[in-house]
Amino acid sequence: MTNASHRTTPPTTASPLAAPALPLTAGRWAFDPMHSAVGFTIRHLGISKVRGRFNEFRAELVVGDSLETSSVTATVALASVDTGNADRDAHVRAADLLDVEKRPTMGFRSTRITGEGEDWTLSGELTIGDVTRPIDFAVEFGGVIEAMDGSRHAGFDATGEFRRGDFGLGFAPGILGDVVKVGLEMQFVEPR
Repeated sequence: MTNASHRTTPPTTASPLAAPALPLTAGRWAFDPMHSAVGFTIRHLGISKVRGRFNEFRAELVVGDSLETSSVTATVALASVDTGNADRDAHVRAADLLDVEKRPTMGFRSTRITGEGEDWTLSGELTIGDVTRPIDFAVEFGGVIEAMDGSRHAGFDATGEFRRGDFGLGFAPGILGDVVKVGLEMQFVEPR
């Protein structure tokens, strides 16, 4: 539970000539998995979408003195896929689809952060199995708020997409779309 009257965004102290920085306290922010989610959508038969989520994931946010020294990393356990249908989930995990024995995780490592205010772009590398490709996420910064226990939480929503064929996941063309849209909701707790 939070108290909305304590919602703040820390002031930036950068001068116009200084490198831009995130409007967050520098340091390693603790990931809050209880208030975070990783979801996806993919077209089925070209006429509708299947939605799902991953239930096991972790992320790390390190805020530096500038955007160049700030970073985000994340790892998703692909076996934790959940589309709301146990039979479909078992098939998605199987060798002819994700093959979670061969590809247990999906990883992300940021290479660049740009933006200001509420709107940011997080560019990086997405790795599935032994294939790595560039990806961009549009990020909305929700702000920083003080929780009832005095801890300060930062919230972010991010959206991006990739082509599964680029990662060697080209199974079932015509049945499943090639584009996978990813949606992230993340909270991190300020370092103390």
